[in-house]
Order: sequence, then C-alpha cells, then structure tokens
Amino acid sequence: QVHLVESGGDLVQPGGSLRLSCAASGSIFRIFDMAWYRQAPGEQRELVATITIGGSTNYEDSVKGRFTISRDNAKNTVDLQMNSLKPEDTAVYYCNVKGLLTSTGTSFTSWGQGTQVTVSS
Repeated sequence: QVHLVESGGDLVQPGGSLRLSCAASGSIFRIFDMAWYRQAPGEQRELVATITIGGSTNYEDSVKGRFTISRDNAKNTVDLQMNSLKPEDTAVYYCNVKGLLTSTGTSFTSWGQGTQVTVSS
C-alpha cells in the first residue's frame, strides 16, 4: 500500500558528492520518521541518518559532517546529500519510512528497493 522509489546512486570518485532521493506514494495519511540505511557486501544493514516529522536529525558517527538528510513533507520525499565520499561509503542505500495509512489508520513501515553507491577511483 506504500511504495518507495529511490534514485541517485552512481559510481563516484573519492571526495565526490551524490544526492539520493526517495519518494513515497500510496495510501499515506502521515509519515513520521524517514531514514536512510546502507548495506555493504558481507555486512549487516546499518542506519545512516534519520529525520523526524519535525525535522530533527541524527547521523551515524562516520557520516557526521559529510552527509545531510532532508525531507519535504508536502511531497513525501526524503533526500540524502552525501559529500566528501570515501570508499568505505560504498554500499546499497535503502530508504525507510514509517507512518500511518489512510485506509485503516494503522501504522506502516516500508523499504525502498535500494540504490547502489560505489566510491572508487
């Protein structure tokens, strides 16, 4: 009932920048928390950044000062601006959204399909 579409993943050189975007659609009444996760090969999925409906943000320590998460509540979108990228940022990045459905008023959690970010020279 809630569909997430991610975009923006690419191959970039170390020190470069990328902007990931995620758009949510479907029977959405309200979105509360939005987040980006990432999963590198052979590793567990880890939380990268979160943003609440009020705009409060939190970041994983290794991306603080380099990544910025933002959202547009009117468009149900969340972006991740990634600067000063490092090879260790290479991973599949996933969008995660939590909120309420219009049809039932029940809560939902949805995941995007993932977008590949590769940082390499």
